Amino acid sequence: MFKGSIVAIVTPFRNGKVDEEKLKELIEFQIAHGTDGIVPCGTTGESATLTYEEHHRVIDLTVEVVRGRIPVIAGTGSNSTAESISLTKHAKAAGADGALLITPYYNRPTQKGLIAHFRAVAEAVEIPMVIYNVPARTGVNMMPETIAQLTDIPHIVAVKEASGSLQQITELITLCGDRISVLSGDDFIVMPILSVGGKGVISVVANVAPDLMASLVDAFEAGEFSRASQIQRDIFPLCQVMFLETNPIPVKTALALMGKIEGELRLPLVGMSEANLKKLKETLARYGLV
Repeated sequence: MFKGSIVAIVTPFRNGKVDEEKLKELIEFQIAHGTDGIVPCGTTGESATLTYEEHHRVIDLTVEVVRGRIPVIAGTGSNSTAESISLTKHAKAAGADGALLITPYYNRPTQKGLIAHFRAVAEAVEIPMVIYNVPARTGVNMMPETIAQLTDIPHIVAVKEASGSLQQITELITLCGDRISVLSGDDFIVMPILSVGGKGVISVVANVAPDLMASLVDAFEAGEFSRASQIQRDIFPLCQVMFLETNPIPVKTALALMGKIEGELRLPLVGMSEANLKKLKETLARYGLV
């Protein structure tokens, strides 16, 4: 259901508030440059520091602007199951095409607890769901066998896999087959994940270079494997600078340098160090982005 190059879109701020006009422009920029789907209110969208009102508004606005042209997969995850259910209910009511649900963070549930969490959300809201496994952010790694146990729920349709382990991802795809789609959560290894059966990527880099990430996935799907591999190598330096500091600090800074947003972050996130900012500017210039 969800495949291709999907952007984990930033939430632009101006003077402490969501900059709705800039968000609209970013959405149109993505659609015009080949992006296959949009994830608002994910980690890259600073969901952790959005108020409930802002979270709802960003999803409402994204659905409104997209107008069904590409899928909108609303970030609705939380470390509270009740909160995840509430946010997911809103996403469905807003008309989102799906929901992205991160594994609960900080409280570090067991594998049994993860299954119970996702089953509870799935039983409460019938909307296509993408599980998001990102151990570096959450402190818990959702194992392939655990995900496999959830494939009996028809509307759990995909996994965003950001464990960084090709062994684990290959095991997941081997174990689950076509019962669930695997999307890369790491821009560095999109091509390797596609090569073992992945269906696409939920990307940070696509915020600044949507056409490049889309062309990588499109080339692979067209059977142009050498070209896809070359694009992956070509964008590697861009992937590196997008993670010089905690996401989304570099990507929002890059978009500001490109003149697309103000670049404002919410505490506890702060601006880049001068050394890293210099590296970011140099790399963006190499790609003709500034």
